[in-house]
Amino acid sequence: MNAAELDRHRYASLATFRRSGAEVATPVWFAAVDGRLYVVSAGDSGKVKRIRNSARVRLAPCDARGGVRGPWQEATARIVTDGALIGRAHAALRAKYGWQVRLLDLVSTLTGRAKRRAWLEVTP
Repeated sequence: MNAAELDRHRYASLATFRRSGAEVATPVWFAAVDGRLYVVSAGDSGKVKRIRNSARVRLAPCDARGGVRGPWQEATARIVTDGALIGRAHAALRAKYGWQVRLLDLVSTLTGRAKRRAWLEVTP
């Protein structure tokens, strides 16, 4: 499943790996830009820490609770630091999720969490 096909789904299960090799799956919002998927997360979240340790991830379409709805796909992930790319990823998330992302942005800004966000690029 490529990025465009996965982008038709509302949620994806993003599986990252602990140092022990144990898999940890988390349902995430995501948006596709130029064949890659972008996810935003708290900078100190477990998935971000695990991606810093290992770029290996797996993706599958899922429901809001993480119930997998399609095949798993191997992928790689990295933390994005380029401001222009983050802007494009953020715009894609706003276009896909609308008011929900705007509300999340407002709450994150008011609580100071917006400054601590990590943007992830996932290449299927």
